[in-house]
Amino acid sequence: MVDPHLWLEDVTGDEALGWVGERNAEAEAAIGAVDGFAATEQAIREVLDADDRIPLVSRAGDFVYNFWRDATHERGLWRRTTMESYRTATPEWDVLLDVDALSAADDTLWVWHGAQVLRTGPLAFRRALVSLSPGGSDADLTREFDLETRTFVAPEDGGFLRPEGKGGMTWVDEDTVLVATDTGPGSLTTSGYARIARRWRRGTPLAEAEVLFEAGSDDMAVGVGYDATPGHERGYVFRMMGFYTSQTLLLDDARTGTELHRVAVPDSAEPAVWRDHLLVHLREEWAPGGDCTAAYPAGSLLVTDLDAYDAGEPRFTPLFTPTASTSLAGWTRTRHRVVLVTLEDVVQHVEVLTPPTGTDGDWDRHPLTGLPPYTTVGVRAVDATDDGPDGDLAWLDVSGYLTPPSLALVDLHAAGAPGEPTVLKESPARFDAASHEVTQRFAISDDGTQVPYFVVSPRGQDGPVPTLLYGYGGFEIALTPSYSGSIGRAWLERGNAYVVANIRGGGEYGPAWHQAALRENRHRAYEDFAAVARALVTGGTTTVGQLGIMGGSNGGLLVGNMLVRYPEILGAVVCTVPLLDMLRYPQLLAGASWIAEYGDPDDPADRSFVEEISAYHRVAEDVTYPPVLLTTSTRDDRVHPGHARKMAARLREVGADVTYWENVEGGHGGASTNAQAAHKAALEWTFLASRLEG
Repeated sequence: MVDPHLWLEDVTGDEALGWVGERNAEAEAAIGAVDGFAATEQAIREVLDADDRIPLVSRAGDFVYNFWRDATHERGLWRRTTMESYRTATPEWDVLLDVDALSAADDTLWVWHGAQVLRTGPLAFRRALVSLSPGGSDADLTREFDLETRTFVAPEDGGFLRPEGKGGMTWVDEDTVLVATDTGPGSLTTSGYARIARRWRRGTPLAEAEVLFEAGSDDMAVGVGYDATPGHERGYVFRMMGFYTSQTLLLDDARTGTELHRVAVPDSAEPAVWRDHLLVHLREEWAPGGDCTAAYPAGSLLVTDLDAYDAGEPRFTPLFTPTASTSLAGWTRTRHRVVLVTLEDVVQHVEVLTPPTGTDGDWDRHPLTGLPPYTTVGVRAVDATDDGPDGDLAWLDVSGYLTPPSLALVDLHAAGAPGEPTVLKESPARFDAASHEVTQRFAISDDGTQVPYFVVSPRGQDGPVPTLLYGYGGFEIALTPSYSGSIGRAWLERGNAYVVANIRGGGEYGPAWHQAALRENRHRAYEDFAAVARALVTGGTTTVGQLGIMGGSNGGLLVGNMLVRYPEILGAVVCTVPLLDMLRYPQLLAGASWIAEYGDPDDPADRSFVEEISAYHRVAEDVTYPPVLLTTSTRDDRVHPGHARKMAARLREVGADVTYWENVEGGHGGASTNAQAAHKAALEWTFLASRLEG
């Protein structure tokens, strides 16, 4: 069957952009005219631009670095200060790069993608690799930057320049980088990512850089990395065959060596080298063999001595073993410690581990106490490569639905229980949270599975209120509590409720929770979400007419399927940067990289179940659909904007109440500046309020 809306996949075609312009004008006229739209946009903009936000930093040498956007600098400033100054209430910032000024000079709308400071050699802490994206796309370029002159080092002067493409580059020393990027025909995978890893020396053409590794064109991608820890310097090549299968290859001599040796763990596992140790996070059960007679369950985190591993005699010690209610949310390493963040029924706990002094003995374990309930804790090493006391300092980023963000330092240098965190920065409350409370509940899905969800509702709620249900349910990503001043101001302060569903497909209960909704089992994620929606109605939190749902990217696929499967239980839908045409997704931009998640529609064995989740193809005549707002970005080079465009066209065809808005830049995030983000959010929240509160 010929797709009548295929022409909308022409991202920058005149006809397609003309259609987009018409839809945008309709959306602006319809939603922008609603009472309170301008006030909502202004309230969100104030949150995003607030001068008293916490400036998150990373440390390199004597300085901590921060990237900052505000009302005056909408594209941002890259700046630095000393740790001593950062500890004060008003740090003295030294601006290194003004991205707004650079955009004006280059006549390009640059979006910051990060920077890496050189840490070794005569140019240590004097040069950086700065990555910038035109318009916010995933494809970016990397340029060498001089931190003393505050200028880019031109290629004709020997400066490194990675042309625009999907890839990356990392320092080895002042004259050497590892790079994986687009170098012309044959250098990309079918997913559009780099497939060749190279060692590039200053003063030589990139196309002639030494090839270290070539992946197959059907692999997903190749990446590179470098560990600058003194005494443990190593290069890495990461071969990603698929989204959940990869290999890590070590390059012990990243300057001149050519021998790569693979970390021999299952392709489904995630290995990490830490000084003399090898850590392995399992996605599937594994029996290592040799001296290890045990079979370790999926979700475990194991550790062994790296030399023993290299000698073929690994003796693994489990640092974390999951249970039916617990999973590993993440871990980080300082100079001497491993810090685990675990979930127990989606509630976070933090534990500090210290290895034994000899080859035998147990790891010392101590919980980090005093954390607020229903919060998310981000743990980052201040500088794990530092062999001094600062190497065992860690940042703690803490926030919750009603708990404004705070940033603390915790000293893990001393053996034994960690000291009390020292709070350095606290964000002021952006909305009045006293009127609301957070509870956790469980819904029962169609197959009897208990599905947890968090409810932020008016304290002592008496009767149903307009409620927004948010979900994602994919790629082993767990949704944990976080603070949003925008949601607070635009939604909660109106007396409404906000709900987050921890459905299968996510990582809330480890790999098994994710794998339960993969491929042919994707429908379970939608059944879980429907179970939460029904529980909110039967439990009295809201009514069908007052229940809205929202999701983006894979979450856009989620709410798109909710729209076509369960229209009768929904009051309104907001669907952002979504996948929706699942019969063509592998041919659109990075789509081929997600076949492990969804299945391959071009494989006869998969096509039937992929077709079942193709929301675009399930839109039907003579069905009453709830009002829908679809948003995307012209510059999204990850999920093709054609998905949202075609869905809007199809819904219009059947007479549905659909509003469509497309930002001209912003990439997969949908917005490149705070002004764009505030406008997009105001459209979404005003749409929901107008449809659910009336």
